[in-house]
Amino acid sequence: MCRNITTLRGLEPPVTTQEIEAAALQFVRKVSGVSSGPLLDSTSFRAAVAGVARVTEQLLGELPPRQRPPRVTPASRRHDA
Repeated sequence: MCRNITTLRGLEPPVTTQEIEAAALQFVRKVSGVSSGPLLDSTSFRAAVAGVARVTEQLLGELPPRQRPPRVTPASRRHDA
């Protein structure tokens, strides 16, 4: 499940809030089975994404640093300037 979610721990440069939110959105979409339509904008869906993002940020902040950063392709870390 969620094979396309990038490992966020230990990235250089450090993971951004937007990357955490994107991973949370992908996770909630996968587990809920909701990929499009009005349910994506529902209060419960948005709350679930915010909750997963919050817990993910907390987890990443509490884990020890990685010994070796994960290999991440540039395409998976697109940053809109």
